Amino acid sequence: MNPTPHRDHSDHTDRTSERAVLADIAGMLATLLEDEYGLDLVEIGMTTTFNRDLELESIDLVTLAGLLQERFGSQVNFAEFLAGMEFEEIIELTVGRLVEYVVQSLKAAEAG
Repeated sequence: MNPTPHRDHSDHTDRTSERAVLADIAGMLATLLEDEYGLDLVEIGMTTTFNRDLELESIDLVTLAGLLQERFGSQVNFAEFLAGMEFEEIIELTVGRLVEYVVQSLKAAEAG
């Protein structure tokens, strides 16, 4: 009798897909916008910008960093990610760029 494969592995692999990470981050941002500003009908995609489209302030990015840490653990260091950017890059930061960073960080952590 063969044991049933443990589902955590497939869930873990799915966790590193762009689609799964985008869904996680979009959910975090939607919650943040709803809690802070009462906004709940914001469409968030890969090209959505934090500054121009979502109008997030620096304190919102701190909150987002905490949410990312809570969801993904220490493998995803948002502050370190931002520290490597020029001011203009931060102003133009898209959700897609953050998604790519999270996926790369999770895959790097998996690789060991």
